[in-house]
Amino acid sequence: MTFQETLISHGVELTRESTTWLQVNVGLACDLACKHCHLEAGPHRTESMSAATVEEVIACAGRFDFPTIDITGGAPELMPHLSRLVTGLAPLTGKLIIRTNLVALARPESQPLLELYRRHQVSLVASLPALVASQTDSMRGSGVCATSLAVLQQLNNLGYGQAGSGLELDLAVNPGGAFLPVPQHQAEERFRKELLRKHGICFNQLFSFANVPLGRFRSWLERSGNLDDYLLKLKQRFNPGTLAGLMCCSLISVNWDGYLFDCDFNLAAALPHSGARQHISSLTRLPSKGTPIAIGEHCFACTAGSGFSCGGSIAD
Repeated sequence: MTFQETLISHGVELTRESTTWLQVNVGLACDLACKHCHLEAGPHRTESMSAATVEEVIACAGRFDFPTIDITGGAPELMPHLSRLVTGLAPLTGKLIIRTNLVALARPESQPLLELYRRHQVSLVASLPALVASQTDSMRGSGVCATSLAVLQQLNNLGYGQAGSGLELDLAVNPGGAFLPVPQHQAEERFRKELLRKHGICFNQLFSFANVPLGRFRSWLERSGNLDDYLLKLKQRFNPGTLAGLMCCSLISVNWDGYLFDCDFNLAAALPHSGARQHISSLTRLPSKGTPIAIGEHCFACTAGSGFSCGGSIAD
């Protein structure tokens, strides 16, 4: 049964609400090649947002009211024009988020970004798949866990994650294989306790994400013989109660080349917003409520069990 057929069988539909969230994917260049990456980002990728497109994104944020703007990648820190993007967007939104893999912030050339983030009160969503070093390293590369923990400690020292600082530090976790995440509140309690006890690290919230069967993760599912079972698991756990909280209902995503999508997963699946390629420079009005959303098989991942959006579990 397709995702559309599943929606029909439950008597529900997936359409847009008010668009309040702009997500900016600045490119596929990354210093890691994580096996769960839906975009197949990595060190070999050169796709990166140009200076001209950065200005188009800033102009768009000036035309509309986006309470939240979310910068992702790849590794945003590898995009040469990130400083301009941050300084241009920060005054235009109530909350500016950067999603970081942490390791990219450990590079010497990234050190000025830490002060930039602090000065503009950028909220950070930091990826840390697991507490066990061997599990994180198996997903992301040797030594990644230790480097990530060191960067988290550095961020704490700058005030990130500290009560009353106004500097938000959230963690993003996901399973290491072909299974759904544990309930978000359970994962948050465990991470909070263990990171503080073992490493003196504190954070604000933890977001739990399922792995989406696209890109490098789909290739791994196929090679390991897990694809059919994983897709079946997602379909069997379909939860219509997650639909209203899905990111695609309130978010519009812009790719590194300036073209628009309903979410970062549709970007990976090459399913354009409104069914046709549209550049951010031509966006003169935000999508109306009730506008259809492009869907595909990968949508089962966002609607399985507790579901998830950019802000973690929906029905946890």
